[in-house]
Amino acid sequence: MVRNPPEPELDRELPDLPPDLRWREWIRRIEAVLFSSASPVPRNELARVVGQGASVDLLVEDLAVDLGGRAFEVAKVAGGWMMRTRSAYAPAIRAAADVGEQLLDLNEFDVAVLAAIAYHQPITRDGLKNIFGKEISRDLIGRLHARDLIGTGPRLPQRGAPYTFVTTEQFLIAFDLESLRDLPDKEQLSDAGLSVDNGEAG
Repeated sequence: MVRNPPEPELDRELPDLPPDLRWREWIRRIEAVLFSSASPVPRNELARVVGQGASVDLLVEDLAVDLGGRAFEVAKVAGGWMMRTRSAYAPAIRAAADVGEQLLDLNEFDVAVLAAIAYHQPITRDGLKNIFGKEISRDLIGRLHARDLIGTGPRLPQRGAPYTFVTTEQFLIAFDLESLRDLPDKEQLSDAGLSVDNGEAG
């Protein structure tokens, strides 16, 4: 059996390159990592492919400039960066590719429940019932789980130890949020016809 030779250790510092070519190579490494990752890549992971002391933020900024006018962009979401197609090209992608399964396909009430979870997490089904004045179906919770928008949170330290629900990294990605601190305030939601406190939606 032929064994593959071990891969050479990554030369992070690139001391033999002049500074401008070194910087360009670091940008290309970051581009390669972001392009190959299906989820946001945090700063500390990107720092593993560039020289010690190199500014990951500045490298990402330069990459964003390089991508100007291209169909792709660098987005900062969920505490890291990822490559994604610019929204202007969404109609072209839908027309040419089979991306139907990737669409969120949520109705207005689904979004209202998701917003309530985002603002009140961790929250139980009883907590959601108190907000909306009615039982939230297992099917709805299942739809949000299936799209990886919510996950199971800590169980409450009370009789029956009920499960709680929390939003996921995919929720941040889907709604283009860097963190939960970027959620609109409740007054903005109310102005848009959506309340996450009393169950009124639309």
